[in-house]
Amino acid sequence: MLKTPEAIKSSSSITVLPSKLVGEVRVSGAKNSALRLLAASLLTPAIIRLKNYPSTLLDARLHIEMLEKLGKKCRLLGDDEIEISEIEIPKSELVWDKRSIRNTLLILGALTARTGKGKVPLPGGCKLGDRNYDIHIMLLKALGANVWEEENYLCAEVPNGKRLRGTDVFLPIRSTGATENSIIAACLAEGTTRIWGPHIRPEILDLVRFLRSLGAKIEVRGQESILVDGVAELGGTTHEVIPDNIEALTWLIGAAITSGDVEILDFPFNHLEVPLIHLRESGVRFYRLENRLIVRGGDCYPVDISTGPYPGINSDMQPLLAVLGAVALGESRIIDLRFPGRYAYAEELAKMGIAFKVKNNLLIIEGGHPIHGAQVTALDLRAGAALMVAGFAANSPTNINDAWQILRGYDHLEKKLSQLGAKVTLGSYSLN
Repeated sequence: MLKTPEAIKSSSSITVLPSKLVGEVRVSGAKNSALRLLAASLLTPAIIRLKNYPSTLLDARLHIEMLEKLGKKCRLLGDDEIEISEIEIPKSELVWDKRSIRNTLLILGALTARTGKGKVPLPGGCKLGDRNYDIHIMLLKALGANVWEEENYLCAEVPNGKRLRGTDVFLPIRSTGATENSIIAACLAEGTTRIWGPHIRPEILDLVRFLRSLGAKIEVRGQESILVDGVAELGGTTHEVIPDNIEALTWLIGAAITSGDVEILDFPFNHLEVPLIHLRESGVRFYRLENRLIVRGGDCYPVDISTGPYPGINSDMQPLLAVLGAVALGESRIIDLRFPGRYAYAEELAKMGIAFKVKNNLLIIEGGHPIHGAQVTALDLRAGAALMVAGFAANSPTNINDAWQILRGYDHLEKKLSQLGAKVTLGSYSLN
């Protein structure tokens, strides 16, 4: 059994030994979808069941605590299913003294839509450069709420006890979080909301399917707009969370750079079409069989990528692709157009012998140098995953500090690493 979040954070280092990944692994439900569905559950008093739910994620556990603080009852039904019911109408204020997550912004949108007001901790999560919440303030104001900051909290309230009102919401950038919050808030608003310039990606479409199953009226018109006709109330549902594409990519790249042989079940092919093209062009050998991908490791070639809106390469993927470039012979180039300068992890990889430089927001990696173990730090979730994968390909042990970051986004990590033969020790006990 995994330790509690508090225990993990107090002993949050892992040691990664050189490992060849071999075996079978199943992809869990997507973190970036499950957390949004948890926030949206505040819109209804009815019972909700989520299948393929990533129950061991630290961020999911934290989110459940938040829901229970607000009046929900959350009950695990096995390892990958959760039931959410309601004890009382959600409180409008989330009093919270633990680590915050960025999903509090969606909790604010749901509370304001359901109760007419909300107060939540300012968002936390990974530090990825300029990730302000001004767009979320803008969209709630557009829907008729007053929004303000109060110490370390963000507050919203609809004047005169009324409901949010439908309107045109113009998103200045294709923001995933702002698109999600606009949809959530508009579901119970009076009238029709049209969200212009949304970011249409798998997690958004999963949220839309979930809300429709509750009774929401939502029409997706591609990247142009999303129409939401507000309803007075929503019902319950049973919904299956989509597979996590970043987890799938982690096992794929881990197998490729360790000359491994891995079969990845429930592989989300439709969500990774563009990354798979780049991986095949960089020499990664993989084969598709219905819902599974077989990866056979071997020589890799350099990568040359830029991040961008879906279906392009997500910014979260680039640290893993940087590790692939470090193993390949030749020069790899990565540019992050969503979060410029999101390369702090490269300084940690450099401690393992990976040569890089940054020029005009372009990360240039000189591949082919031996990777050796070192003392490194997981600066955020995706950086931590990249360091773990690099540790598999190293020639000596790697110790990763703040490894609790990795557990924020990898469900049943202990079990899956064991299935793949990875030699990893977390805290005081072994994962192999």
